[in-house]
Amino acid sequence: MTGAQAAPPLTKTLKFIGAHGRALVIGVPMWWLIVFFLIPFAVVAKISFSEAVIARPPYTSLIEWTGEGAMLLKLNFSNYAYLIEDSLYILAYWSSIKVAFFSTVATLIVAYPMAYYIARAPERRRNVLLMLIILPFWTSFLLRVYAWIGILKGNGIVNNILLSLGITSEPIVMLQTNFAVYVGIVYTYLPFMILPLFTNLVKLDNDLLEASSDLGARPMATFFKITLPLSIPGMIAGSMLVFIPVIGEFVIPALLGGPDTLMIGKVLWSEFFSNRDWPVASAVAIVMLVLLVIPIMLLRNAQAASAEGSS
Repeated sequence: MTGAQAAPPLTKTLKFIGAHGRALVIGVPMWWLIVFFLIPFAVVAKISFSEAVIARPPYTSLIEWTGEGAMLLKLNFSNYAYLIEDSLYILAYWSSIKVAFFSTVATLIVAYPMAYYIARAPERRRNVLLMLIILPFWTSFLLRVYAWIGILKGNGIVNNILLSLGITSEPIVMLQTNFAVYVGIVYTYLPFMILPLFTNLVKLDNDLLEASSDLGARPMATFFKITLPLSIPGMIAGSMLVFIPVIGEFVIPALLGGPDTLMIGKVLWSEFFSNRDWPVASAVAIVMLVLLVIPIMLLRNAQAASAEGSS
């Protein structure tokens, strides 16, 4: 009797999950995006159209009520105009894009051989190598960046080795330079490039490589004609995972870069906490987001079009 009574509710539950399973699966990430992306984005967008004031909060309200009970909407576009008038913000955007681009290229150059080696390694060794790639995530991000200060400073590990070997007669200035920023970014974001590349390369059909070898192609020709083209999706995925967060990077340029290292993350911090000009800082954030979203959408559309064309 107990099993017979429990069966109908269980059947109804399974039918409900079967009918609404897709909505439930899609609903969780959708609500996550709404709560943690769309709502904060709307708040920042609202602040970007306000005016800075010495108050708490340090910006005016967009909606005002007149004495006659009418609602007045005040949108201030001068914050966005100020970004065009002041060359500091344009230089910061350009510098951030340049640093993110070259860092992504350098990370890809370093990560591709590592991902290729891991994908071709035996399965037992492959798991150990993947664990070594993920292992830095077990330590603090800030601690790992601070470690590079001890490595790159004037009396650090690198300069002591160069001086002891007689390669240089005096310490090389590496800390607080763009070189240190690139080194810190490549080291920090290397796993984000390796993992998508490994996922793509490990699925590569070995029959294609064997067929290329049987047809007389050398290993280098096989790599450039088969392996490299088939790994482009992994390269694109890894590049996006590196390029997007590097543009807004603040900690690495602040700790390893010099006073002339200009990136949009540092500008945002200065506007929010030093100048307390929240409307301008919000406008900077909105423009940066638009600059990122448009290329990503165009890239995704191009990928979808090429996938449809190939199918």
